[in-house]
Amino acid sequence: MSRFLTEQDYDASVHREILEAVTREDAALIKICEDRAVKDMRNYLHLHYDCDAIFSAQGDRRDPMLVMFCVDITVYHLFSMHNPRNMSKIREDRYNRAIEWLKAVGRGNLSAEGLPERADKEQNVPYLITGDRVRSTKR
Repeated sequence: MSRFLTEQDYDASVHREILEAVTREDAALIKICEDRAVKDMRNYLHLHYDCDAIFSAQGDRRDPMLVMFCVDITVYHLFSMHNPRNMSKIREDRYNRAIEWLKAVGRGNLSAEGLPERADKEQNVPYLITGDRVRSTKR
């Protein structure tokens, strides 16, 4: 998986010394949690948006909100690994906000302005066929 986040992306969300303490300066743990965060985000976005284009973007070509949410999800997973019973409220709140936003976008209740849409978007809407009726499973 390509690196969507950079080391500097964390600076706006968590002090570097805290991140190093939580990971015990093991960069592999950050990579594992980043990959999990990106996979989680792709699961919500893939029906409507071109996730390959989104998560292969580098530098200023990345969507700032997605960068923020990806950092929040990654940091949440890192802190959960360290001390899940003593998770700070801000980490939980930021994680929950990211997931709620992703759910709304995934359902199509919220538009993610500026993200590249799938070229075959109309073909990927799930449908349920019941008797003589066809209805969208999109909620």
